[in-house]
Amino acid sequence: MLGLVEFNATFFMQLVNTLIMFLILKHFLFKPVTEFMDKRTKTIEASIQEAELKNKQSDELKAQYESKLTEIKKERNQIIDDATKRAQSRSDEIVDAADEEARKAIERARMEIEREKQKMMNDLKGEISQLAIAAAEKVIEKDLDQRAHQQMIQQFIDKAGETQWQN
Repeated sequence: MLGLVEFNATFFMQLVNTLIMFLILKHFLFKPVTEFMDKRTKTIEASIQEAELKNKQSDELKAQYESKLTEIKKERNQIIDDATKRAQSRSDEIVDAADEEARKAIERARMEIEREKQKMMNDLKGEISQLAIAAAEKVIEKDLDQRAHQQMIQQFIDKAGETQWQN
């Protein structure tokens, strides 16, 4: 005995058994476990790469959608601006047309008033002429003195004034 370990047949048998056990475990346990771990590592790496790729693609899609959304907002604002301008233009046209129609109506009313005024003046002149003729007939029929003459003139003026105010 040289210490704790004796070099005899048992020792060598245990050493051979341990070596055989190591080779068996290496062949049936360590190798499959190592292969499984390698496959698992590769699967995880592939999943990570795929996730990174999908993340990159989703970022690109997000950027595209944001770009399209910005374009759509610009287009929407342009459409609203165009519609507002068209509505304002149409409103201005309607107001201008209404102003023109009002101006024409006022002009027609003025012309109608002028025609009525002219007609009234003509009617008045006709009545004054008839009164003058009637007065002249009365003067011719009677021999008038100064007082009767003044009275007839006053009656003519009164009658002409009444005729003018009646129309």
